[in-house]
Amino acid sequence: MASPFVLCVIPARYASTRLPGKPLVDLGGRPMIEWVYRRAERAGRISEVLVATDDERVLRAVEAFGGRAALTSGECRSGTDRVAEALGARRADLVVNLQGDEPLIEPAAIDQLIEVFEAEPQVQFATLARRMEPGEDIADPNRVKVVSDAGGYALYFSRHAIPYQRDPDQAPPAYYHHYGLYIFRPEALKRFVQLEPSPLERAERLEQLRALEHGLRIRVVETKYRTAGVDTPEDLERVRRQIETGSLVP
Repeated sequence: MASPFVLCVIPARYASTRLPGKPLVDLGGRPMIEWVYRRAERAGRISEVLVATDDERVLRAVEAFGGRAALTSGECRSGTDRVAEALGARRADLVVNLQGDEPLIEPAAIDQLIEVFEAEPQVQFATLARRMEPGEDIADPNRVKVVSDAGGYALYFSRHAIPYQRDPDQAPPAYYHHYGLYIFRPEALKRFVQLEPSPLERAERLEQLRALEHGLRIRVVETKYRTAGVDTPEDLERVRRQIETGSLVP
């Protein structure tokens, strides 16, 4: 059987409330979008990488380092809408939505998530989560948590610590940090972006809740790999320190 054609789309919006021009911020002499792009290229199961952006500056930066990019509408409501627009009529068996602010993403984690589609043909939409360790800040709203059912499908995503531990005398429950990496079969992606934003999505500012509210199932795959998106200036400085010490390479 031939390997699936896997298109990895990296949505990269120039405007950002906390970090304006985030895709182009300097990390060790390279724009952040290049770090994300190179990490995606290193995933063995990725067939093609494409940046989807609403800004000519990002497009030119990607082309300058030899990457592929496409301009998408400034009217896209979310990164996933941008991914769907970039897919267009392109042929793909699977579509990876890799956030443009994930310079720490492990290529092996992307491959791990792709593998679940090969092992479980019924899966239409999947994402990653890592079990949080003692001492990690489960209350940090920038670290999205997820709870899943016995079959490995998401029950809920939240910026709050879920599940809530009512009895402090009991052993603490397991908390899972959700990573903003999604993979869709093209038909599931097209269906998702046709749905209207939902109340829970608007409340938590988490677009994956739109899928759950409309009855779409999201397979959650546990991974051992760590990553962290660059959401704040503090995140940016932490990644820069890792680059300076040589612990992160593109």
